[in-house]
Formats: sequence, structure tokens, C-alpha cells
Amino acid sequence: MKLTPLQKRAERKNRNQTMVDMNLVSLIDVFTILIFFLLSSASGVELLASPKAVKLPVSTAEKAPVETVVVVVSETDILVDGRRVASVPEVMAAQSDLIAPLKDELDLLANRQVIRKENEAQNKAVTIMADKAIPYSLLRKVMVTSARANFADVSFAVRKKDGT
Repeated sequence: MKLTPLQKRAERKNRNQTMVDMNLVSLIDVFTILIFFLLSSASGVELLASPKAVKLPVSTAEKAPVETVVVVVSETDILVDGRRVASVPEVMAAQSDLIAPLKDELDLLANRQVIRKENEAQNKAVTIMADKAIPYSLLRKVMVTSARANFADVSFAVRKKDGT
């Protein structure tokens, strides 16, 4: 049977398409480098993300931070886990030591369902990340509100001092 030039071309094209070779060595090399990079970059140091508006005080503390509810107090706002709950001028103008929106948000977080039993103790801990220039009266109001919301384990976020 004699094939036409068009049929010969189609047969050559089909034959060349089935002869696909895949070089797995280079693919394995890429995955090895990726795994090595991910393992080497995953360090044991835990850092809290600090907003640029908050200048933390410096400390020589060696204790690693524990993952808790984070209350950020800047010069203008009070945030709980990244959500704005109150403004600092309104809180400073209030006579009461209790910050109602902050207490509501902390109560909401306290009523969350704990999935793992060993995390239950950490559920009532709060880390206050406050600007070093805020007045003590504002910090006191945040601590009183945290205590009234049953967050008795209060920690303060600080920046580790270099060189010591």
C-alpha cells in the first residue's frame, strides 16, 4: 500500500508524539533543594508580627513567646488579633477602667470551642503589644479589661535586646 505524502507526514507526527522522554533526575534535584530550603528556613524562634505603628520596649528576656490572643495598643487604636475594637482617644476620655468593646471581643474569643484539650490553658492568656510611649493609665485600662474578661495570664510583647 502506497502512502501519500500527507499520510506519511501524519504517521511521522504520531510516531514522534509517542516518544516522549521525561528526565526525572532534574525534577528530583529541584524537589530536594526545595525541601532543604524549607527545612533550613523553619527555625525554632517564634516571632510575633509587630505593626509598624507600635514601637516595642527593649528587654533581655530569654523566654520564647507563646501563641495567645494578641491585643495591640498603638497611639491611635486598640486591636485584637488584627481587628480594630476601639480608638485610644475615646478610651482615654472615658472615666471607667473597663473598655467595653475590648471586653466584648475578649469574651467572644474566650467562648470559642477548644479543639485540643492541651490548648485549654493557653485559651485564657493574652499578650499585650503596646507602644512604649503610651501612658500607663491606658495600659492599666487594657489590663483591667483583660482581667474582667477572665484573661488573667497577661504577657507583654517586647523586642529582644541585641548584643546581650
